[in-house]
Amino acid sequence: MAGLVFVFLWFAIGGLAHFFMTDAEMRIVPPIVPWPRAVVLVSGAFELVGAAGIAWHKTRRFAAMGLFVLTVAVTPAHIYMLQRPELFDVPYWALVLRLPVQLGLLGLIAWIGGFHVRRGGRGADLSGGRDS
Repeated sequence: MAGLVFVFLWFAIGGLAHFFMTDAEMRIVPPIVPWPRAVVLVSGAFELVGAAGIAWHKTRRFAAMGLFVLTVAVTPAHIYMLQRPELFDVPYWALVLRLPVQLGLLGLIAWIGGFHVRRGGRGADLSGGRDS
């Protein structure tokens, strides 16, 4: 339950920040990405929808899949911040720590979504532990 609350708050607060701190969020979008304002607003909307989706058990699994993909998709922004730390008013250690935290977040999202890897190396089982 604590993990679910953590992920919900992470994405709910983060999603709101995309709308209330749009200019600050746009600064971390790598220059190669077109339309940074639209990217920030759309990703913020996805964060809010994902947070709402994991809060309800009937949509939790689908929402977790979306949040997992979204978290992977925003990784270039965190790498960009690491490559250009002088552009951001964030301690370098925090930028370095962000990537392992993101890996932990991915693990927590996968756990909440009920994803697990089958034994025997046959790949991911996305059934959520239910028999097919």
